[in-house]
Parts: sequence; structure tokens; C-alpha cells
Amino acid sequence: MSTVWQQVEVRGIADVPGLPGVRVEALPVFRDPRGSLHELFRSDEIPAGFKPMMACSSWSSPGVTRGPHQHVGQDDYFTFAGPSEFNVYLWDDRPGSAKAARGWVITTGASAPSRIHVPRGVVHAYRNTGKVDGLVVTVTSLLFKGEGRRDPVDEIRHELNPDSPYKPPQS
Repeated sequence: MSTVWQQVEVRGIADVPGLPGVRVEALPVFRDPRGSLHELFRSDEIPAGFKPMMACSSWSSPGVTRGPHQHVGQDDYFTFAGPSEFNVYLWDDRPGSAKAARGWVITTGASAPSRIHVPRGVVHAYRNTGKVDGLVVTVTSLLFKGEGRRDPVDEIRHELNPDSPYKPPQS
């Protein structure tokens, strides 16, 4: 099965057409002579119903793809601010959706900093398409491995299944 990809631009705050619950926001960046301040999230701007429980960060080397995977009960709120560039890939795996037949790609990072809300059931992956290591900050609605890190991880890792229909396009 091949995926029909739709490009999504980072401009203002917008829901992704055809992908309910996914929202892309241009990251507010405030610059002054000292450098810059990036607003990762604000309680008055996060999507309705999203309750942040924890935050983590990851660094990805150039060319590295994380995912695709999805969550059963967790919503993610990503920040892509640089210093590298990323492509974010999304597929809707919720009941009644197009599944892997339709995908969305968002180009983001240093040139178009963004915050992206990805609700549970939406398969997601991101690839560092830049030339330097890139930082991603993730705020989640569940604790990783639950209270005290005693529970299973809420993750369906499609990248471990060679027969998965969820595959980002080749670079």
C-alpha cells in the first residue's frame, strides 16, 4: 500500500484538515539582545482537554527517524525549535479513518519552529532532515511507564514490524 501524502504548513495555529485533534502551531519566539525565548506551552493555549503530566527531551542525529509509533491512551505535544530541521509524519489509525492510505507531513524545526499536538490513535514519526543534531521536547498526558515507572509503556511501535503499512517516505 502506498500512502498519499499531504503537506501541512506551519503558520499561526491551525487544525490539520482531515486529521481531527491534530493541531500545528507556529512556536512563539521572542528575541532580544540576549538571545531568544521559546514558549514550549502555555496553559491558556494548549488544546482543550490536554492535561500535561510530564515533559522529556530527545536529541536526534541527522538522518535519524524516530517511530512510527502510536499511543493507546497518551496524547503528545511536541516542540520542534531547532537547531536542526525535521519532517513529522502522521497517519490516522482511529476507527473509520483512512489508516495508512493517507498521511500528512509537516516540515518544521529551526526554519519553522512549531508545537504539534498529536492525540492518541494517531501514528507519528519524525526524521531529522538537517545537518546537525536536533532537539525535540515532548509534553505528554501520561507518565512514562506510569507512576513509579512500574507499568508497560503505552506505545505501539510500528517501526519494529517489517510488515507495518506505516512507513515514512524514503529520504
